[in-house]
Amino acid sequence: MPLMQFDVIEGRSEAEMKAILDVTHEVMLEVFKVPERDRYQIVYEHKPANMIFQDTGLGFERTEKLIMLRVFSSPRTQEMKVEFMQKLADRLEAECGILGNDLMISFFLNTKNDWSFGFGEAQFYTGKL
Repeated sequence: MPLMQFDVIEGRSEAEMKAILDVTHEVMLEVFKVPERDRYQIVYEHKPANMIFQDTGLGFERTEKLIMLRVFSSPRTQEMKVEFMQKLADRLEAECGILGNDLMISFFLNTKNDWSFGFGEAQFYTGKL
């Protein structure tokens, strides 16, 4: 049930965004082994001047294709997170033309009990999920 929040620079077509979201979901399914309908994705579009992401001294530049992905998830192993990051970078480059320098990912961890999927009920806590 990871929640994925994408911050992007405005200007992508609906087809481009759909491809990015689909690829991300497929990688999540493969690596995290969650049910197919655990798909929670939000896209925030920004003007170019409202997204400043430098390279933390790593020596590369970013372009207007920049994606900042925040993954809110229950704890995953470090190996799973590394696999997710690498597979996503590889697939986004191969299928969407987004180079690795334009992908930044950060994980935010929480537990199943931190979620309500509707009606204000904590379904994992109550045992409905």
